[in-house]
Amino acid sequence: MQKGQGMIADRLVENTRDWAAMRAAFKWPTPARYNIAEQICERWARAEPDRVALIYIRPDGERRSYTYIQLSRASSRLANALAAHGLGRGDRCAVLLPQTPETILTHLACYKLGAVAVPLFTLFGEDGLRYRLQNSGAKTVVTDGANLHKVLNIREDLPALEAVYSIDQRESGVRGFWQELGKAKDTCEMADTTLNDPAFISYTSGTTGPPKGALHGHKVLLGHLPGVETHHNFLPQAGDKLWTPADWAWMGGLTNVMMPALNYGVPLVAHRMAKFDPDEAFALMAREGIRNTFLPPTALKLMRQSRASVALRSVGSGGEALGAELLEWGREKLGTTINEFYGQTECNLVLGNCMAAFAPRAGSTGKATIGAELTILGVDGQPLPIGETGEIAVKRGIPQMFLEYWQQPEKTAEKFVGDWMLTGDVGCQDEDGYFHFSARADDVITSSGYRIGPSEIEDCLVGHEAVAMAAVIGVPDPVRTEIVKAFVVLNGAGDEALKRELILRVREKISPHVAPREVEFIKALPMTATGKIMRRELKPKAGTARD
Repeated sequence: MQKGQGMIADRLVENTRDWAAMRAAFKWPTPARYNIAEQICERWARAEPDRVALIYIRPDGERRSYTYIQLSRASSRLANALAAHGLGRGDRCAVLLPQTPETILTHLACYKLGAVAVPLFTLFGEDGLRYRLQNSGAKTVVTDGANLHKVLNIREDLPALEAVYSIDQRESGVRGFWQELGKAKDTCEMADTTLNDPAFISYTSGTTGPPKGALHGHKVLLGHLPGVETHHNFLPQAGDKLWTPADWAWMGGLTNVMMPALNYGVPLVAHRMAKFDPDEAFALMAREGIRNTFLPPTALKLMRQSRASVALRSVGSGGEALGAELLEWGREKLGTTINEFYGQTECNLVLGNCMAAFAPRAGSTGKATIGAELTILGVDGQPLPIGETGEIAVKRGIPQMFLEYWQQPEKTAEKFVGDWMLTGDVGCQDEDGYFHFSARADDVITSSGYRIGPSEIEDCLVGHEAVAMAAVIGVPDPVRTEIVKAFVVLNGAGDEALKRELILRVREKISPHVAPREVEFIKALPMTATGKIMRRELKPKAGTARD
């Protein structure tokens, strides 16, 4: 790494414009010691302490900048404060915050201690939080006034929870984040971690049973770097600046944007809108001089309705194939070709496009990223010939692959067939190495960039006294990809008011982003002989989402 003001971090991949050659020449670094806090903060704080790391745009519009040395000292203070109250190596610390400086500081403090962060979406309701906090055994929660009441309301159900910190609201039994931080010293010893030591748990929804916690090691940062570099047309470059509207509680915001930006010394802009506004997004990018961004497909579709435009150097998007028309709109209104990519909570950024190295192909999610190997498996678990359709699978051993499902060894084993991790997605690979996604192999719903499992929603609906059974599916929607629709068997009669009540129940107890937009009462659900709901049988009944 070159030293001095304005240095650019070394890339793992250099552009030779020959994708096959770049893949063939690539070797993963294998350092004996590796810690995310060291990589994304401490080494920069030593080399360029006054370099701007973060630009935070508060909800009221106030703009604040933070340097690497400020993040380093504040996160060390926080690490010491958390340690003084019992958080240690391997303990879980939940981060229930939007895009704020405190979110970064909490992640850094956890990694410095060797603790395990548990990022949680602020839209989760009490039921959604209760399960994740119980399952992870979180010892500490860091949150804000907007979410504090949810944690306090379920605190008695969380025997492992010892401390709750709030960044902006004081209540009895709640520690003040900045007050505690202010009492501690601004240096701390970095935990001696390896690539495989646990760093964070990211919860994903499946089709059966409750959400699963994907445990990732510190190596997850390293694993994302080739894919981030390439879908941003060889990040970092002089003048680059990153922002995403995606929440940092999800892999897309956390490991595609927040961590890589800090890792490369690229200024990170933090601003999470309460509700995505396409005109505000355009204005923010123009005002802040954003050059690089991750925009989920739903955000792009909403932005397409705006008349605004902006000149960007790179745009990444993932979650679904965008199509030729949206790619052309991106060239016209964003000033660049959108590079689509693909991944999962368990193993992210394994397919992608890179306009600087090869032309994207409409309808494709790209080629295997540098360092990753993928194939298409048949029903017998063996790789299929080029052009045949089967399940997309990722070969074991890459750093971005999860370590295990938290406390679920059986589910971890089910995720693999031999050396291949199953994605649950169906597709094919063409003769030029492009992968084409066609469908989900299971019942996960893709809506507004989120992957939503039906089981948690169904359990919530059945908890209502009027509901005997419930089944949830995704219904095609032109903007959101899919919306959530619930088929409900009642114990008695139902009306429109009950439908609204059931939707509100899911919004409040789990999260607004998983709440059904449609509810249909049905006399009986299609079932297998063993009593399992056949959700696929409901698809023809659902049709397309209504306006």
